[in-house]
Amino acid sequence: MTQRQIVPENAATNIGVVVAVRGSVVDMRFDTVLPPIHTLLRAGDAGQVTIEVLAQRDEHHVRGIALTPTQGLARGMGVQDTGGPLKAPVGNQILSRMFDVFGNTIDRQPPLDAVQWRSVHQAPPPLVRRSTQSEVFETGIKAIDVLAPLERGGKAGLFGGAGVGKTVLLTEMIHNMIGPPGKGVSIFCGIGERSREGEELYRDMKAAGVLPNMVMIFAQMNEPPGARFRIGHAALTMAEYFRDDQHRDVLLLVDNIFRFIQAGSEVSGLMGQMPSRLGYQPTMGTELSALEERIANTDSGAITSIQAVYVPADDFTDPAAVHTFSHLSASIVLSRKRASEGLFPAIDPLQSSSKMLTPGIVGERHYRLAQAIRRTLAQYAELKDIIAMLGLEQLSPDDRKVVARARRLERFLTQPFFTTEQFTNMPGKLVSLQDALDGCERILADEFKDFPAKRRST
Repeated sequence: MTQRQIVPENAATNIGVVVAVRGSVVDMRFDTVLPPIHTLLRAGDAGQVTIEVLAQRDEHHVRGIALTPTQGLARGMGVQDTGGPLKAPVGNQILSRMFDVFGNTIDRQPPLDAVQWRSVHQAPPPLVRRSTQSEVFETGIKAIDVLAPLERGGKAGLFGGAGVGKTVLLTEMIHNMIGPPGKGVSIFCGIGERSREGEELYRDMKAAGVLPNMVMIFAQMNEPPGARFRIGHAALTMAEYFRDDQHRDVLLLVDNIFRFIQAGSEVSGLMGQMPSRLGYQPTMGTELSALEERIANTDSGAITSIQAVYVPADDFTDPAAVHTFSHLSASIVLSRKRASEGLFPAIDPLQSSSKMLTPGIVGERHYRLAQAIRRTLAQYAELKDIIAMLGLEQLSPDDRKVVARARRLERFLTQPFFTTEQFTNMPGKLVSLQDALDGCERILADEFKDFPAKRRST
């Protein structure tokens, strides 16, 4: 693969030599100038191996992690200092395109030309630039806006297995984000996922018509850990350009944030660092914070992130899960049981939660309604066993009213999506928060007790 990042014209040519190759870790000797940390190096006969400096061993030796396969690399081969760090392309030209970690286009379209390149290593916005107000990020999806509202400039975790509608939900959020106002831009970052999923997502986005205001960037699971470790930083560099330079709101979708931690663990082990608890790298908290803290709401715009989170062995005390949860402002849980019942989006209203759902942020009415909805659905969940054994007729009149309200609420919190119109033949619905709250309030007041509960509601 031909890399598009080249040696700057004004950079002094600094030549070194490979002294050791251990998998993806390469030790190199420089007799003149020692390359700084994060400098990108080219090694091999044709410069086909790209290496990032991670440690300076002594006055003449550096150790780096290869971002490309190291096949064919041997001791004694030359190493060229590029004079700068890994960079990502930014600008309006990157919209509707798909990239790898080096900024190469991988969508079989013509390569980019005359684009601006920026270092992927950027500092988080300073505290003086951050917004001091908590704002709700409306998605147009009732179940999320009512029960687990997202924070503008915050991070939300999306928990779901295969086949429960995770990709459809992400696609719908992208559609709603860049819908009629046209002010937003979406960036999808695939970290260590299957190439099949990336190809399918690209095709689905194109068919749904949301690609023109979207950027996709991938590091597949077969790529070296160095590439998977840096792909999130490259995506954030693109997002920061749209936020800071164009003052646009950015929706950043990350799939999967656990793969970033996993790649960091591989890099740490290859570099010879002492493992920490359960084999994770000792710098996991620092590395995750360096990525997550760049996602913020500033005076020029906001980067709102929705991150798929894999929990190893469903153990929520795992260090990877614990460190990830500390950064999330909302957790959205998709239920396979609800999906099997045809209730889409299959969001579990009892397990999903948000730090934004407080009277001081969403208002007293919204908070009161959300609590009443959870209480009603929780009572219905307790009554399901009795209904299965004895039947609905054996319940008291008050319990039957609870069941009727809960069933109507379950169906009211579903809605047809724009991105599934071609499959369901049902027009998509974008529901405002006010309409969603009004509907829930009327259901809880038994306004529709004489009407049968429909399968879907708008």
